[in-house]
Amino acid sequence: MRLSSLRFVLLACLFATPVSARAQGTAADYDRAEKLGQRFGGKVTHGKVDARWSADDSRLWFRSDTGAGTWEFVSIDCDTAQRKPAFDHAKLAAALSKAVGKFVADRLPLDNLDLSAGGKEAEFDTAGAHWRYDISSGVLEKSGEAKPLSAGRSRRGGGDGQGRTESRRNVESPDEKWTVFLRPVRGRPDGYDLALKEKATGDESVLTTNNGGAGKFETNVIWSPDSKHFVALHVTPAEDHPLHTIESSPKDQLQPKLHTTPYLKPGDRIAVTKPHLFDVASHAEIAIKDDLFPTPWSISQVRWATDSARFTFLYNQRGHQVMRIIAVDANTGDAKPLIDEVARTFIDYTNKVFTRYLADTNEILWMSERDGWNHLYLYDAVTGQVKNQITKGEWVVRGVDRVDDKARQILFRAGGIVPGQDPYYIHYCRINFDGTGLVMLTQGDGTHKIDYSPNGKYFVDTYSRLDLAPVSELRRADDGKLVCEVERADTAALAEVGWRAPERFAAKGRDGVTDIFGIIYRPTNFDENKKYPIVEDIYAGPQGSFVPKNFASYFPQQGLAELGFIVVQIDGMGTNNRSKAFHDVCFKNLADAGFADRILWIKATAAKYPYMDVTRVGLYGTSAGGQSALGGLLFHGDFYKAAVSNCGCHDNRMDKIWWNEQWMSWPVGPEYAASSNVVNAKNLTGKLLLFVGELDTNVDPASTMQVVNALIKANKDFDLVVFPGAGHGQIGTYGQRRLRDFFVRNLLGVEPRRG
Repeated sequence: MRLSSLRFVLLACLFATPVSARAQGTAADYDRAEKLGQRFGGKVTHGKVDARWSADDSRLWFRSDTGAGTWEFVSIDCDTAQRKPAFDHAKLAAALSKAVGKFVADRLPLDNLDLSAGGKEAEFDTAGAHWRYDISSGVLEKSGEAKPLSAGRSRRGGGDGQGRTESRRNVESPDEKWTVFLRPVRGRPDGYDLALKEKATGDESVLTTNNGGAGKFETNVIWSPDSKHFVALHVTPAEDHPLHTIESSPKDQLQPKLHTTPYLKPGDRIAVTKPHLFDVASHAEIAIKDDLFPTPWSISQVRWATDSARFTFLYNQRGHQVMRIIAVDANTGDAKPLIDEVARTFIDYTNKVFTRYLADTNEILWMSERDGWNHLYLYDAVTGQVKNQITKGEWVVRGVDRVDDKARQILFRAGGIVPGQDPYYIHYCRINFDGTGLVMLTQGDGTHKIDYSPNGKYFVDTYSRLDLAPVSELRRADDGKLVCEVERADTAALAEVGWRAPERFAAKGRDGVTDIFGIIYRPTNFDENKKYPIVEDIYAGPQGSFVPKNFASYFPQQGLAELGFIVVQIDGMGTNNRSKAFHDVCFKNLADAGFADRILWIKATAAKYPYMDVTRVGLYGTSAGGQSALGGLLFHGDFYKAAVSNCGCHDNRMDKIWWNEQWMSWPVGPEYAASSNVVNAKNLTGKLLLFVGELDTNVDPASTMQVVNALIKANKDFDLVVFPGAGHGQIGTYGQRRLRDFFVRNLLGVEPRRG
């Protein structure tokens, strides 16, 4: 071979891009990516049911979308399962056109539609007026002004909530003879004493002395029902820890602005609340030993027994490894634990705390993960003994929606209760207090949401999956039996424009036993003969699980995939809504982020689909996801090659107290530094793009800048974009463009070619 020919071959090899990348990251790809949401929008019909109900539960009605910008109103007789148009749409359109102007039958703009129990008369708002319409005769009459838009739903249940407080909070005693108030301390503007006033005589007694110096009493006094005692909460304030941010480019002035926000961080002195018991007859405090509640994160749910013999409260210990219901004797102040929940790792107080006091039977409903799964228990409120476990099995209670004290039944949401289905799918169930009579109220293979009729006789169940558009069914609430199908979404028009559903995929995690669930997004012009880089959208926050489960016609990840990537999302170990052991992986170990499971999952998908290139894997994320995105390069740089980290909480000592102490515990230990991206910045390999908003008050922007400082000291190359005036995660269209360009350059290996 001639030297000139050899030189030509070498130059061609040097500058050529891989065959698989030549047709990716082009102007056409960018154009499709930008227009993908619009292309897929409005293509699903019959997908939404916003049910309205008659007062007697006999009928429901809703607006059904029938096409692009068209709809009809449908009525269902719940007793006969008859589904039909709510009225003759053409006839009503003609009547409205005659009265106020042009109306079209398949676009009737009716707000606050209400049908009489028999479905013979309709009331609604349109054209600024309220109307009555006799469906049989076609007589239309104006009956007043239009009403404000209603919520559109009539719900039953949901009144308990997590951590409900059932205390009486008032300063006047129940017998109306006494008033508790705060008296200012002379010469001390921040000092108050607690005082008691007898209303009949006007006599006042000061119960405390100069408490303003070390804290203060609150005015939310909780009286005993017999008015002989009351509890007042004393709060010692938290330390002052301001977060300072600088707005470099304010709109109203040339010079920058300084903004200051209160912002406690792990290890800071928090506000401490403690209960104080007072005896009315002696006008004196009854001392309560705080051995059982020495370091409260919070004290809540202060509640007197109906016989006034004691009060109880919920104690959440700082560090979140102890949760107690403590009972205090009204006469002696003696305290004892009724329920004593202790965890080796953490108690998820933000998601998995539920208490319900049953006054008539002296019982307490309690939520716990003590057997390894999140379940409900029934306690004897007098002895503190467990009467029985209510729910059990290798599945989790995802929330309690309603408690029926009389029927002694609980309506709750469950995950993983149906074998063979994705364990993150939510199903609705009912069970008796004694653990018998478990009824599955929802059936379809998907994740569910239900809407009850006013009297709870029926409900509409809507379920979907990523690959199944919404299906809505009318079911009986007593046994969950199907009455009729209400709606089934139609995706034919969506398929015609090239839509493809993300693929659900499961693979074994690090233990070789547990299934890890994720999804795969492919471009619309997918070609299995090409090689595609892989980009993971990561969020590993332990407060939840994050892989989408509901159907949607468009996900933002699809726009990135359209440029020539396979985009994935995965819920690894350490995230929520599975077993306690699955969740505990995150304990004092946020750097783990489930990477051992994520990497195995990606390798398993690539083994099944050889067009996925595991030599070119990137990741991106925001907030806790931003921490993990950079963590992928620092701790697993042999696998991940490029990352975009948006406003990451890179050092958990720098981030907000409540989120980080929940998972990393307290006091602050060496585990915080071990998980720090700042401490480990020297280990950076691969390509990195950092985003940060200068006015972020969710995650201290200094967290990102400290990473920058550490990377500079370690002589590492990286890119940084600071967004002036932006808050948490607010990168806008410019940031989205930079993210896409970054992966096109660093994983596709080509220069972005936007039109």
